[in-house]
Amino acid sequence: MSEIDRKALWTVRELGLPAIVRGCPSCRTHRHHPTGKVRVNASGKLLDVWLLIGCDHCGRTSKVPVHERIHVSALDHDRLVRFEDNDPAIVRELATDMSLARRTPYRLDWDGTWELETDQPFYDLRSPDAAPMEVVVRFELPAPIRVVKLLLAGFGLSRTVLRHMVLTEQIRLPMDMDARVREDFTFVVVP
Repeated sequence: MSEIDRKALWTVRELGLPAIVRGCPSCRTHRHHPTGKVRVNASGKLLDVWLLIGCDHCGRTSKVPVHERIHVSALDHDRLVRFEDNDPAIVRELATDMSLARRTPYRLDWDGTWELETDQPFYDLRSPDAAPMEVVVRFELPAPIRVVKLLLAGFGLSRTVLRHMVLTEQIRLPMDMDARVREDFTFVVVP
């Protein structure tokens, strides 16, 4: 393999939190967003914790159960304080939690929640002057994105050209180009 002459950083920037897709009991539409609040209710030594969400259509507030009937001693004190203070970081964590979505159940809609920012000026990868390059992809938001979608946004090439470049190992990926990724990774381009 030739020596890597260039490095590039691609960042998946957060534009917003994903929509929570589940039926609204009032208007029967299906899109909700977090209200920015967490409700904690105590009954003796037992706690209930809910993420509050609002219907995009009618505004009705609903609850997503985070913890139900959990003993106060079973919950980390700092986390409990963050719940009680409606800490924006804890709301963001709950709103993007795939395991909570599966358990509750609802689906997360990630459309419109991210954009790809690159630190490289656009150049033609197929040019004879193109040098080998290592691309580091960083995620600000754990949105599950197909690798091919990132490549399309980052290089501005057609899907057919990208697929050919992957098959001929001009683009060397650590996973299949149709895989969904949500964590940082690195790949290499060898024109």
